[in-house]
Amino acid sequence: MITRRDLFSITGRMAAGSIFTLAWWNALRGRIYASEKKYDLVAVKGGNSPVELFNTAISQMGGMQRFIKKGGSVLIKPNIGWDRTPEYGATTNPDLVAAVVRECYTAGAAKVYMFDHTCDQWQACYKKSGMQATAVKAGAELVPASSSGYFVKTSIPGGRVLKEAQVHKLFLECDSIINIPVLKHHSSTVLTASMKNLMGVVWDRGEWHRAGLHQCIADFSTLRRPDLVIIDGWRVMTRNGPRGYSVSDVQNMKYLFMSADPVAADSAAAMVLAQSTGIKNPTDIRYIKIAGSMGLGRNDLAKLNIKRITI
Repeated sequence: MITRRDLFSITGRMAAGSIFTLAWWNALRGRIYASEKKYDLVAVKGGNSPVELFNTAISQMGGMQRFIKKGGSVLIKPNIGWDRTPEYGATTNPDLVAAVVRECYTAGAAKVYMFDHTCDQWQACYKKSGMQATAVKAGAELVPASSSGYFVKTSIPGGRVLKEAQVHKLFLECDSIINIPVLKHHSSTVLTASMKNLMGVVWDRGEWHRAGLHQCIADFSTLRRPDLVIIDGWRVMTRNGPRGYSVSDVQNMKYLFMSADPVAADSAAAMVLAQSTGIKNPTDIRYIKIAGSMGLGRNDLAKLNIKRITI
């Protein structure tokens, strides 16, 4: 339940951050390209719902048919890791995810799957996050990741530290992958977005922490690059992540970032949290810097063809 105190806290935090976020948004221009060139990144803000932002962004990116195989299988990977309702900003917005599922079927997908290796009890997470109701209604098959039997020992030849991992079978087998994280603060990595969201497709997350979390996040990205990244910045947890304590940790930012480049997507999304985290550039986040240096994507926003849209 949102208390009166929570409501005043949220309103005050939104007002304090509004000047900064406007300045950042105006700086998110990228380079000027000929209009017929495909965008590296689409950033949308405002509107009445995350579904509206998604519909706007996917049309600018050329449609879902660019990113999935007609007649093939699609894995959608949201963040469903916590036993939290959507207003806490700990999990991906379920209405956004349902819209992506529907769009995949419209573009010709034969089957859409969805899972997360949750931190809290998986059935509670799937239900309370809203995914169990919305994803299934939209036509997705919501599958478990609660047992090691769903995972396969997989070599990661491009990894510098992470040389192998137990990876969920669907991540390896599906024809297309769409990564839909929620943007939020994270106590271990400053923030979490698309690259870190892939920790939810491995069995032993503890290994990453022991071996060096930032390098392992980048290393795992060498295994398989998602075909499309959609970062949910509608409700953004700006502190006490990744689980959060209260709705007062959340600001209604109303952003969405879409790209086929996970490093670019995370780089743009990172700047939304610049005020609350103190970062000055995307490369202040170590895994973003490492991933760029490994050639896994681009973290220099000034060199990207970015389409900004305010609704």
